Amino acid sequence: MSKRLEGCVYLALAMVLVGSTVAASKIIAAGLPPFTATALRFAMALPLFLVILRATGARWPVLARRDWALLFLQAAAGSVGYTTLLISGLRHTSAADAGVIIGTLPVMSALIAIVLLGERPGRTTLGAIALATAGVLAIALQPRGDATHPLLGNLLVMGAVVCEGLFILLNKRLRTPVPPLALSALMSAFGLLTALLPTLWEAPWQLHASTEATHALAAVAYYAIVPTVGGFVLWYAGAARVSGAEAALFTALAPVAAVVFAATLLGESVSARQAGGIACVLAAVLSLGLARASAPASSTP
Repeated sequence: MSKRLEGCVYLALAMVLVGSTVAASKIIAAGLPPFTATALRFAMALPLFLVILRATGARWPVLARRDWALLFLQAAAGSVGYTTLLISGLRHTSAADAGVIIGTLPVMSALIAIVLLGERPGRTTLGAIALATAGVLAIALQPRGDATHPLLGNLLVMGAVVCEGLFILLNKRLRTPVPPLALSALMSAFGLLTALLPTLWEAPWQLHASTEATHALAAVAYYAIVPTVGGFVLWYAGAARVSGAEAALFTALAPVAAVVFAATLLGESVSARQAGGIACVLAAVLSLGLARASAPASSTP
């Protein structure tokens, strides 16, 4: 197997694992409060990242106080905000709908850069934003019999995507770049600290043992170990073997995987409007990725 093909396989597996977190979050939502689940996720993932850091001989970054503050904000938004809003949203909407909305992350990141950083969008970016918006509207405004408040749930999931987009934006504002492995370990540590106080308010010790709670704990363990740590290893192993623009194209697999897992693991039906929504989102993500892949090497990715 060539180095490039091997990288593509790693990236594809990583994005499939990312897609599986939507189904896992749906199971978690049925048995655990969101902040409790988030704290457990990072409490399980952090020791594994520390072991990998030690095994690889990686060093902690030396940062200014401003960068440490930005890292903490990253954890609050991209780690805690994303996870808790996703779990909260999946109490009200379907995993298939959430998968389509989560797939808009690359487009949302571009939109946030336009709004907050004043970046000037090209035609491709504007077209991608329009396509992604159409895809989300196709499912966000559709009443579903298996969800109590689907619009509320979809809005919460969209809030999770905004939080992850802010994570990406804040990472670009760091004066000293942080290596990916150290960044993941720090996000787990800061995410755990940020989620602890709200977890106490949720009083998880008062939860009663149930089948839903048992399944939720198993889903949290899966989320922490497989997509969070395993997905990280696969993504950066793949990204080291292909170009950044090529790697970006694989993010389109995440929403597809999320919908497939929703149908196969959770037994959710996929409607024509959901299929149309995911087609719009995929077209938006791929158009952005292809535009970056064909851009001159001197341009900003």
